[in-house]
Amino acid sequence: MADIEPKITRGLMRSLNTIRNDEQLMPIIVRYTPDYRVMRSGEGIVGVQHVRSYRLRPFAHMMATPSAIQHLASNPDVVRIYQDLPVYAMLDTSTPKIGVPRLWDEGLMGEGMRIAIIDTGIDANHPDFEGRIAATSDFTGEGLGDGNGHGTHCAGIAAGSGAACDGLYRGVAPAATLYCAKVLRSDGQGMMSTVMAGVEWAVDQGVHVISLSLGGPGPGDGSDALSEICDAAVAEGITVVVAAGNEGPNGYTIGSPGCARNVITIGASNDDDRIAPFSSRGPTTDGRVKPDVVLPGVDIVSARASGTSMGTVVDEWYTSASGTSMATPHAAGVCALLLQAHPGLSPAQIKARLMATAIDLGVPPYAQGRGRVDAWGANNTEVEPLPEDPVGPGPIPAPPQGCLPGAIRVLLGLNRPRHEE
Repeated sequence: MADIEPKITRGLMRSLNTIRNDEQLMPIIVRYTPDYRVMRSGEGIVGVQHVRSYRLRPFAHMMATPSAIQHLASNPDVVRIYQDLPVYAMLDTSTPKIGVPRLWDEGLMGEGMRIAIIDTGIDANHPDFEGRIAATSDFTGEGLGDGNGHGTHCAGIAAGSGAACDGLYRGVAPAATLYCAKVLRSDGQGMMSTVMAGVEWAVDQGVHVISLSLGGPGPGDGSDALSEICDAAVAEGITVVVAAGNEGPNGYTIGSPGCARNVITIGASNDDDRIAPFSSRGPTTDGRVKPDVVLPGVDIVSARASGTSMGTVVDEWYTSASGTSMATPHAAGVCALLLQAHPGLSPAQIKARLMATAIDLGVPPYAQGRGRVDAWGANNTEVEPLPEDPVGPGPIPAPPQGCLPGAIRVLLGLNRPRHEE
């Protein structure tokens, strides 16, 4: 048992200890050694149903009984077994605030750039996306479309054309092409394994930017399966932006995949350059500064999916919402504009430009990272990739007691107080 338990995450072990029926199947994610052939792994083991294997990292998604999980843990090729946890979506003036219109004036609108929105789907019939969605894939079993509205809203922030509003609520990269991976159901919830599949699909589509306005509560250290898949996408040359979460204002509230090392983790600010109270704060449990930067995420008007009531409805085509979910697609659009202007930039170089030119808002790094993004400055400043900062400046706040991993969800801050730091 001593050799088996270290392979099983503490959260999964706690869940196993509560199960009295050994025939009950649990959703798990298994990590194998790098050279192990993962395809159809687990076959032949009583109590295991193989669901999906992943290409970017040697992971497999399975359903397994408690005894089968123990059997898997005894396999020397198994490195780690995680519980497959739920995920949730994380639920104008914002583009001028970050300097985007100056890039539009230079002809940078996102032409030729491919942005993947991994979320609740996109309403393909919305005028702002007409002829703009290149590919869609449903990983929920609900079918295509957006019965929640979160994914449509995020897509509009990143790349909406503004066709239904004469450009008033135009997205950051209005000429970019969209790719839609529906990984969250209409209730705004999904599973880590499904999000992982959506990330791999986006990589296979050859997108330039992946936008993830979803996650689970913190804290985390970036070693979980979903964070690793996101880092693997970055290693493939794709810029990945992730919402920090809406568990602020306390520290140690950034979960997966916002705690991944190589993604760009996004917090939320308002029009007055104050940090939104709901925006999750760092550090990660291994002491790294997160978020990396902040962008507008309070009262953002964007596309409304037909028949949905997410946020505060503005009219037939638009709704207003708050959250790090709204800040994240702003970042996705800015990254697309930078890549249009500088096609050779690596994800690390884009991250470095955003961080090195960010406007310091005068609050601790664990709230703002390097500060609020300045798209104009990032486009016109050459910087070297930043070295990995294992720990942040100043004392690390004590972690809260009893923090456990939880579900992944849309990251909205709709019902939080409107006070800012």
